[in-house]
Amino acid sequence: MIATSLLTPFDLHLFNEGTHSHLYEKLGAHLSTDPEGAWFGVWAPNADAVSVIGDFNGWDRNANALMPREQSGIWEGFIPGVNHGAMYKFHIHSRVTRMGADKADPYAVYAEQPPRQASIVWDLSYDWRDRDWMSSRSRANGRQAPWSVYEVHLGSWMRVPEEGKGWLTYRELAPRLADYAHRLGFTHVEFMPVMEHPFYGSWGYQVTGFFAPTSRYGTPQDFMFLVDHLHQHGIGVILDWVPSHFPSDEFGLQNFDGTHLYEHADPRLGVHPDWGSSIFNYGRNEVRGFLLSSALSWLNRYHADGLRVDAVASMLYLDYSRKPGQWLPNKFGGNENLEAVDFLRRFNIEVYREHSDVQTIAEESTSWPLVSRPTYLGGLGFGMKWDMGWMHDTLVYMSKDPVHRRFEHHHLTFRMVYAFSESYMLPLSHDEVVHGKGSLLSKMPGDDWQKFANLRLLLAYMYAMPGKKLLFMGAEFGQWSEWNHEGSLDWHLLEQPMHGGLSRWTGDLNRVMREEKPLHELDFDPAGFAWIDWTDAEQSVISFLRRSTQDELLIAAFNFTPVPRHNYQIGAPLPGRWLELLNSDAPIYGGSGQGNLGGVDAAPVGRHGHLHSLTLTLPPLGAIFLKPDRGDGGELNE
Repeated sequence: MIATSLLTPFDLHLFNEGTHSHLYEKLGAHLSTDPEGAWFGVWAPNADAVSVIGDFNGWDRNANALMPREQSGIWEGFIPGVNHGAMYKFHIHSRVTRMGADKADPYAVYAEQPPRQASIVWDLSYDWRDRDWMSSRSRANGRQAPWSVYEVHLGSWMRVPEEGKGWLTYRELAPRLADYAHRLGFTHVEFMPVMEHPFYGSWGYQVTGFFAPTSRYGTPQDFMFLVDHLHQHGIGVILDWVPSHFPSDEFGLQNFDGTHLYEHADPRLGVHPDWGSSIFNYGRNEVRGFLLSSALSWLNRYHADGLRVDAVASMLYLDYSRKPGQWLPNKFGGNENLEAVDFLRRFNIEVYREHSDVQTIAEESTSWPLVSRPTYLGGLGFGMKWDMGWMHDTLVYMSKDPVHRRFEHHHLTFRMVYAFSESYMLPLSHDEVVHGKGSLLSKMPGDDWQKFANLRLLLAYMYAMPGKKLLFMGAEFGQWSEWNHEGSLDWHLLEQPMHGGLSRWTGDLNRVMREEKPLHELDFDPAGFAWIDWTDAEQSVISFLRRSTQDELLIAAFNFTPVPRHNYQIGAPLPGRWLELLNSDAPIYGGSGQGNLGGVDAAPVGRHGHLHSLTLTLPPLGAIFLKPDRGDGGELNE
């Protein structure tokens, strides 16, 4: 017996209830072999006629009409003879406006390369070869695992101009990116939005295809190959996901059936004041199901290891970027977007219910409480939250001439007042190297040598601090110019000693962060951190301890001035010899070579609340990491 619909009555119930999180299996276009053709389904409750137009029927709006399904608002139908690769749109005639419009499929898995707009019927079959990664990724993605995320914009990470290409394809990127990230020791890559977007200059943040990887770089299977290849090299994949807004392109979601279906009708709720884009109506059940299904499709279809949710703050506040009189309060008179809060909680519940071995990460820049705390405790349920305060304070401090840093010491120390209030990721992201802000290297004060020393110091400070790490591409080797999405990173700089040294420093930071449990196991636990001395503002020096679950220890000490500090004493919790694991001033990194000759012995002289102390050389604009010498047998040598 031939099925008459992909949608069961239970599907319709879940859909209208807003709890259907697998709508991508039911709506959109789905190929069939018996009978041969394709099923189509689209939500357009305010239409009085819907048809499928495509290259298989001469784009004739009268050729293949769809039928309404009960009172669900869904139109569906089967069209025989439609094959893999067929292009199509939905022609939707609105009973409200009495006009028709051609719309791309909201659930399309593939689309024509912009500026063309048609959706494409596509078989998503793929032979995944990342079984080993998927079966064990809970360890790599866990809260106690080392996280060093390399943020990448696919169109501008690497290009091959001699081949006359604007950008590399997913398959061309795969071996290059996997090898590079593996050599530098990054644990994950995070892709700026790969979802289909018409305007390349939006960097992917103006999404029209919430289920489709952009066709600029290849097919859905090509993108699967990229993820698969990274997994086979032991590298996790985080996807930037944008449920906060969508662009106003006529072929997209806006005014989908002649009404404000996905967005609010009132511009005080439905138009984003910063971007002029449309804000999702999170109070509408079917819209919540659409977004939940988008999130889970990337996790299920594409084996993503996590979703970084963009612009969460703009979702949480009704008055975000609005002046008085430009926003509407909630039913209690407050500025909280209660429907968005409910949606975000439901999103995290559904993601972790299906995939306990992934992470959701919030880009949230305000003091909204409990962002990364469980929903049953009143939290939003995210796994992690970007620490935008740390990023801002640190870059303000590092941009100062060292002679003035003693007056800015609080920018280094304030973070630890709140550091464990959330599960934080420390981001040095793309947002800090665009719109005239300059690259990280160019932000650093001093001559060229000091700029490189300062950047090595900044990275050391980030890696030593509690929290997972994220670094935008180019910073790892000292890109001089501000990021330009229309070009490639300046890879030729790696041939120069200072840039090559910075790259090696980044790789060694990644290596030590992964190998040394104190630097990652208790990133979210106050037991993993203790100040040794945070009070030496006059010399711009700080030092602290990191601790593992098994009480393993590591000391990090930082000198934020170009004046070397000889015979500098700090307290030590253990006697014996302390090995110098890393020194940012080593000549192999481009430094001046000042340090502690591989280690220093603790003296039985109390300091900073400890029974022992270390007398160190702190190199100029330098950082050193020290650990107790436990010998080959793992026992502490005292």
